Amino acid sequence: MSAFEPYQALAAALGYLLGSVPFGLVLTRLAGMGDIRDIGSGNIGATNVLRTGNKFIAFLTLVCDSGKGAAAAVTAAYIWNAEAGLIAGFMAVFGHNFPVWLKFKGGKGFATTLGVLLFTAWPIGVAACATWLLTAGVFRYSSLAALVTLAAAPAYAYWLDMPAVSLMAGGLAMLGFVRHHENIARLMKGEESKIGAKKTDQADTVQDNGETP
Repeated sequence: MSAFEPYQALAAALGYLLGSVPFGLVLTRLAGMGDIRDIGSGNIGATNVLRTGNKFIAFLTLVCDSGKGAAAAVTAAYIWNAEAGLIAGFMAVFGHNFPVWLKFKGGKGFATTLGVLLFTAWPIGVAACATWLLTAGVFRYSSLAALVTLAAAPAYAYWLDMPAVSLMAGGLAMLGFVRHHENIARLMKGEESKIGAKKTDQADTVQDNGETP
């Protein structure tokens, strides 16, 4: 990357502001479902929204969370250049994870990360989606699939000779692993819930099955 330029700060601010919009919270409130932070894991992402039983709102949350990452990257790239798009994309995920409006308590950023990858380097984004589907299909752990995908994305970018994308994806992977630390602990203990597994109401309250917001 080049030396610091003012547009880079603007791109970062744009990305953060777009990423910090808590669509899960906004959509559930508009639907009259209360505060999503009082349900299940308390996360604002699509997986926790799904715990309300409203699949449409959960799907809409997933689309919006992915879309805001893509919108940040595409807008910055259009206004400035590709490097600005990568900066804005990274900061969109950061904003989703640590939104100033919610006292920096946000989601885990996986859906937003996919949106950024799909619109900054679509081959990497497609490979990432395929990796999630394959890992989730084989092992039935959403969180494990997210972690494997996050770790693989920088390698895909490096292999395709996209060093700037690889650097961004590496940063997103580190951020994602930090946000999934509780899931990692449960995976190591064999206590993580599998996709499709039935849960008791108590388990719904304390477990967060690798959210993809």
